[in-house]
Amino acid sequence: MTTPPFDDRDGSIWLDGAFVPWRDAKLHVLSHGLHYGGGVFEGERVYGGRVFKLTEHSRRLHTSARELGFRLPFAVSELDDASREVVRRQGIADGYVRPVAWRGSEQLGVSSAGTSVHVAIAAWEWPHVFSADARLRGIRLSTSRWRRPSPDTAPVHAKASSLYNICTLARDAAVAAGHDDALLLDHRGHLAEATGANLFLAIGGALHTPIPDVVLNGITRQTVINLARELGIAVYERHIRPEELSRADEVFLTGTAYEVQPVVAVDEHAYKVGKLASALSEAYGRLVRGPAPRR
Repeated sequence: MTTPPFDDRDGSIWLDGAFVPWRDAKLHVLSHGLHYGGGVFEGERVYGGRVFKLTEHSRRLHTSARELGFRLPFAVSELDDASREVVRRQGIADGYVRPVAWRGSEQLGVSSAGTSVHVAIAAWEWPHVFSADARLRGIRLSTSRWRRPSPDTAPVHAKASSLYNICTLARDAAVAAGHDDALLLDHRGHLAEATGANLFLAIGGALHTPIPDVVLNGITRQTVINLARELGIAVYERHIRPEELSRADEVFLTGTAYEVQPVVAVDEHAYKVGKLASALSEAYGRLVRGPAPRR
């Protein structure tokens, strides 16, 4: 079955405070955000018709916009209400929500002075990033030549569209080489993240994860850390050198789209899907979907 392109679908999209037919939700080719990277976005998951941690995502969209020097014309509560209505109108039971905000086309120059801010929210059925087999058996990563930038060179704490160009380049190269995703280091050479997910290493029964000083402190990352501590698993947030990959018993990724995704290889390092990743995947599943039905 061929997936339809995103500009040619049925339904409606919330755009600047009103619902418009899906195919009519457009921006001008001379929008400032398109040319100069002035855009921020969120990725949200729908489980059983409800958006998981919706308000946290709406708040982060506001925070990201402020990092890029603009303010959203809609309050967090308005974004929440619009997201819920998008999900309802689209009839989404299990899927994905994409809020996005960008600078408009009032003028086109490096300076953004005088540009308006636009916001759109779309939702669609979308089960997972990886196949069911990959989710169960684990994925393979390769270390990218691209690195996460220093905080004094880029707005690293914003979920900014411009920063994802690095991720696109890294992911495309990894897939072309036969891997599922890429692992990025930061500007100092520490382990950072995958192209759309936070990184965890299990070493000696404890979890180790990079300090989110140059990567997003992901909402799923925070959720999994809390779940781990509830299960009595120690969690250490610290700078991690690449050579520590050889010490890890397990490696896994976390993200809204990835959920808890086991990793079975990073470059020449091989891992098994272990008990910590499995336990946290089950706990996360119970949290977002509710208890599994009894057989």
